[in-house]
Amino acid sequence: MARREETDREAAAPPTHRPTTSVPVLGVGMVGYAFMGAAHSQGWRTAGRVFDLPMRPALAAVCGRDRAAVDGAAARLGWAAAETDWRALIARDDVQLVDICTPGDSHAEIAIAALEAGKHVLCEKPLANTVAEAEAMTEAAARAAERGQVAMVGFNYRRVPAIAHARQLIAEGRLGPLRHVRAAYLQDWLVDPESPLTWRLERERAGSGALGDLGAHIVDLAQYLAGEPLVGVSAVSETFVRERPRLAGPSAGLSGAGDMGARGAVTVDDAALFTGRLASGALASFEATRMAAGRKNALRLEINGERGSLAFDLERLNELSFHDHTEPAATAGFRRVLVTEPQHPYLEAWWPPGHALGYEHTFVHQARDLVHAIAEGTAPAPSFADGLQVQRVLAAVEESAEKNSVHTPVVL
Repeated sequence: MARREETDREAAAPPTHRPTTSVPVLGVGMVGYAFMGAAHSQGWRTAGRVFDLPMRPALAAVCGRDRAAVDGAAARLGWAAAETDWRALIARDDVQLVDICTPGDSHAEIAIAALEAGKHVLCEKPLANTVAEAEAMTEAAARAAERGQVAMVGFNYRRVPAIAHARQLIAEGRLGPLRHVRAAYLQDWLVDPESPLTWRLERERAGSGALGDLGAHIVDLAQYLAGEPLVGVSAVSETFVRERPRLAGPSAGLSGAGDMGARGAVTVDDAALFTGRLASGALASFEATRMAAGRKNALRLEINGERGSLAFDLERLNELSFHDHTEPAATAGFRRVLVTEPQHPYLEAWWPPGHALGYEHTFVHQARDLVHAIAEGTAPAPSFADGLQVQRVLAAVEESAEKNSVHTPVVL
């Protein structure tokens, strides 16, 4: 009986990792330390403690403009040092990989400089604010690849085990030829018209609004799951609240305190809806909004094929709904698949079956995959070229919306 209790305790214990001194160190330098910076820090801190990695990530330095704030972030998030100039961070000998978690207006400059300095790069999505910037970044990544460097864009939802499992099922042909892809990403953090004017609402810093912030994710997921690109779109977009209180101080995550005496113009979209066609002829529909009252982080996907269907909801991220249309009609229907088995993607290193993972684990998986790509000399996914493709879709959506929803081809 005592041995059974000991075994049960071992099964329920968190995974352990026994690092060896022979594993080389991968020094990581991160630019930005707010919402995404905290999420990426969690990933880098945890990946080597859960997975047996061919290199050991070391949190060498974090960078931000405010000395007191970045020192505090370094202590809180586990970084060994802090810098106030991203150029100094790139120049550090103990940094081999630069992780970019800043607003989109600085992605291109930092990424290209880091690649030219011989560093590997991870860049948050969307890759850039414009197609031209994304093209320049992709060209720099291609040159760097010839020198053995890697560059990856951070579409972290690819690393949800249920989504990775859905990709496997589609690639195996379990759905047959695809007919429809439906994708929606719904949030409500801007429903209040007095929510302050954060940087995400300024086109010169964010590039676009819900389209780039949320739409980029579902465009990437649609193309990733289908295994093919979007070739054309037809779109509408709207900015429902055109002026908001200016920030009275620093923002935190998606929020901040507004100055009731000063207002500024919102220069991005609040919502975007568009239809599209995939290269195979399958039809797709997309909705991205920050104005869906009651929806906190509802990313929903459904893929219909000739042989079956899959559905996913981020707010139930350990589950995948699967329908096999080849089964007898009397018993066929959607069934709930709990994606927590060791045979599922990434789950071999985590908890016993039925023990759920969360949002933060996607960044652990992202770090894991990038470390393997660097150590093994393989091309990481999603690449900068993948990020550029998403940027081209976003540009086509904006062009279509400006032209009264005219069908707009996506440049391939």
